[in-house]
Amino acid sequence: MSNRFGIDLPAATGVDPVAAARAAETLGYDFVSTSDHPSGTAPSNETWTMLTWIAAHTGRVGVMPRVLGVPYRNPAMVAKMAETLDRLAGGRLILGLGGGASDEEFRAFGIPVPPPRDKVDGLADAIRIIRGLWVEPAFTYTGRIHHVVEAPLEPKPARRIPIWVGTFGPRALDVTGRLADGWMPSLGYAPLDRLPGMLARVGAAAEAAGRSPSDITYALNVEVSVGADRPGAVSGPADLVAERLRALLAMGFTVLNLKPAGADRQAQVERLALEVLPAVRS
Repeated sequence: MSNRFGIDLPAATGVDPVAAARAAETLGYDFVSTSDHPSGTAPSNETWTMLTWIAAHTGRVGVMPRVLGVPYRNPAMVAKMAETLDRLAGGRLILGLGGGASDEEFRAFGIPVPPPRDKVDGLADAIRIIRGLWVEPAFTYTGRIHHVVEAPLEPKPARRIPIWVGTFGPRALDVTGRLADGWMPSLGYAPLDRLPGMLARVGAAAEAAGRSPSDITYALNVEVSVGADRPGAVSGPADLVAERLRALLAMGFTVLNLKPAGADRQAQVERLALEVLPAVRS
């Protein structure tokens, strides 16, 4: 399988999301992604609305929420949203899901804060419900957190829309191996020295569920800076950045989502595409 490379788009309202996505498309990135943090003091766009706007104004590049916090949205509605966007965009959606990291945002919006166990169980329920609604004519499922009752959803997706999850803890990694199409943690939240063990846990959970670990896409969200050194980021001269990204691919990842660091974001996007990725691909 050939490697794929995505680029992070900030949700900040000061950035033109269509212009940024079109530039990424022209530069050859495979997909664009953006995080899901609806509450905060910095002006920002809502993730799904922004990605829909981007998909309507681009022709090739994939779109991915990285990742939708499940507690914000009913899973059955997410299934409907995802089918519609993927169909209208010509099959370009990667559905990213997560348990929801920011308890402060839940409190601010009046959403009950799930304990960690409920976040993981809710994520598992959401994946099962979404997949079931996409396949079954009338789907019933009773989970510990979410349920649906004889729920029809039409039309069904024309393809298997990939569901990638951002997970970190042992139980959540087991859910990833059992149910998800892809795993996308963030470097830093998943420390470099722990990544091999986390990859192995996802693979072992897949095998225990009767799946092949190779059926899962292993992706990594990586903050990068070409030129200046930045603590916590893969940074330095272009050749060093390329070398470090190649090492992540050699670890077992096949997809890298790059998050440019620094004030001049567009310059970083261009340098990554023109100076770094050709060396990584070669």
